[in-house]
Amino acid sequence: MKTDPRPARFNRENLDFALANILAFRFRSLLTILGIIVGIVTVVLVASVLVGVRRNIALLFQEFGPDNIFAYHLNGDPGNPTIKPEELTRKPLRTEFARLLPEACPSLEDAAAQVLVPNLVGGRAVTARYRGIENTNMQLQGATWNFARVTNAELESGRAYTREEERRRAKVCLLGANVAVSLFPGGDALGKSIRVDGVLYTVTGVFQKRKGGFLGENRQDNVVMVPLKIVEMRYPDLETVVLYCQARPGARAAAFDEVEGELRRLRGLGADEESDFTLSTADSIIGQIDRITLLVQTGTLAISGLGLLVGGVGVMNIMLMSVTQRTREIGVRKAVGARRRDIVWQFLLEAALLTTIGGLLGVLIAGLLGLVLSWFVPNLPAVPPAWAVGSGLGVSTAVGILFGLWPAVKAARLDPVDALRYE
Repeated sequence: MKTDPRPARFNRENLDFALANILAFRFRSLLTILGIIVGIVTVVLVASVLVGVRRNIALLFQEFGPDNIFAYHLNGDPGNPTIKPEELTRKPLRTEFARLLPEACPSLEDAAAQVLVPNLVGGRAVTARYRGIENTNMQLQGATWNFARVTNAELESGRAYTREEERRRAKVCLLGANVAVSLFPGGDALGKSIRVDGVLYTVTGVFQKRKGGFLGENRQDNVVMVPLKIVEMRYPDLETVVLYCQARPGARAAAFDEVEGELRRLRGLGADEESDFTLSTADSIIGQIDRITLLVQTGTLAISGLGLLVGGVGVMNIMLMSVTQRTREIGVRKAVGARRRDIVWQFLLEAALLTTIGGLLGVLIAGLLGLVLSWFVPNLPAVPPAWAVGSGLGVSTAVGILFGLWPAVKAARLDPVDALRYE
């Protein structure tokens, strides 16, 4: 190959030299960039999962609408050292607050209450049955008659139960989309009677399948919802109560303050006492998810950084070895007029090309793994986000330049006479 003595940073000759050397030692090159590949796969794959989870959770809470406020009571985990002692004995919210809050809060349009029944009650599993078909993945919930309207839950078919049906504890129910499909494969659920925990309920409506959820799974698709008063009568000791408060259009901030003040009054809290309940909105919950996502991303970057560091050190060692092996070649290039910067750019280009190939392989592998993952969790994106791909390739190239600089400078400083004598 004829050597071009003219100064050129990224000319075709340097690229040919770099590719020829990488291809001449394929296996060595692959081992060298293994750390780069692992680091990029980790970053891109985790980014894909986090983007999918964040999107699904955002859809989950956005479905409730921008004017909704959630009120709930959560007992602390005794094993968590950050939990305050008073949080371990929080009183549960009361379902009657759903009736009292709209009366006391001018900015509130309406409110609904929901009670969650655990999957095991008194040692027995709570399941739904219809003519020999059993659904063991469902959750029984009690809710006020206006739940669907307040939470913007659309019905695929049928109707919600009425205020009168709730008042007289009518044995009626609404089915989540997944429960309806499992119990009624033919799709004709309306008017049929299913047995849940020993009680027969007539199906009056079926919810539309929800759009969002954690890892694509929305718990509301697996519910059997019955009038609240039935659940309160059959399961009087339940404490998992959630209140859904619908603010008037444009008045969510005022409604939030009013609901907080009224709940504090109803729970008998003094002015100097902290609230023993939690109020959230879709925006605040999504903000919490974003903060958690940022922490996970930071941890992932730290872990993948170790892989990139190992890969970078490997690249530097291989490039130093390459300088030694190609000492005579460097001497020839200098003898025919190549300048120091030509030699520097030759070796820098080779190091950067090597790590960029590692980055491309990492992105490709992450994309394939994401595609496989999406088969099991359909709502996660199969395609890595563009920012993760761009960052991965940019970082991998930067690693090559950073760790290839010393070998490149060392090669450029070789004396041409001594280099030509090297055997």
